[in-house]
Amino acid sequence: MNAVLQPWPWYVAGPLIGLTVPLMYLLVNKSFGISSSFRHLNSICQPNTTVSYFKNNNWRGNLWNLALVAGITVGAFLASQFLSATPVQFLPESYFSLGGVTRLLLGGMLVGFGTRYARGCTSGHTITGISNLQGASVIASIAFFAGGLLMVNVLLPLFGG
Repeated sequence: MNAVLQPWPWYVAGPLIGLTVPLMYLLVNKSFGISSSFRHLNSICQPNTTVSYFKNNNWRGNLWNLALVAGITVGAFLASQFLSATPVQFLPESYFSLGGVTRLLLGGMLVGFGTRYARGCTSGHTITGISNLQGASVIASIAFFAGGLLMVNVLLPLFGG
């Protein structure tokens, strides 16, 4: 049980994550990615929208994507509650303020814009795209990493994060 309660080393977790790509292709003939679930969820919640991006979306044919997101969410919750040696806090205390909520909202909007602009999210590009040897995914993944480094080391300290 100790092996389950402790974080797994990169050389175990990495290949397991990497194996999701061929398994998704072999088992359900789909590519791994999360960001398109936002489009499907909006199409379901706004069936009478005039926005063609949401209106012309076959969300019924992509329910598997929403099930994947739900499974990741439920699995993460169960793991954090029952498979963790120490309690996992959902958000740091600094986010329970007007400034914290503002940062979360702004960050979410920027991430959402970025995933659409890059035509995919970090999981889609870095896990699936690089596995398929797509040059655009390599560039996007480098940009994700560089943006994260810039945010953590430069911008976050400027704004007291």
